[in-house]
Amino acid sequence: MLVFPKPGQTHLHTCSGLRGLTAPLLLMGTRAKVEAHEREDYVGNDSVQMDIDGRPIMSVVTTRDDGQDVVVFAPTATIRA
Repeated sequence: MLVFPKPGQTHLHTCSGLRGLTAPLLLMGTRAKVEAHEREDYVGNDSVQMDIDGRPIMSVVTTRDDGQDVVVFAPTATIRA
């Protein structure tokens, strides 16, 4: 079954070009620049999104002529009880 997004929504996919990260799905012929931004802060014991090379990734930014989409990978704090 083919599902189309509602207006204002974006379909996401696991992108092999971004080493397995989740990124917006672009229509064929769309001119865009897609970049993964590495996390620059201290990771510590937080559970963060990693690419297949083991680098911590903060976000994926898709820039088009008419705007930007940003997928943010928020860290998850962990605690021992």
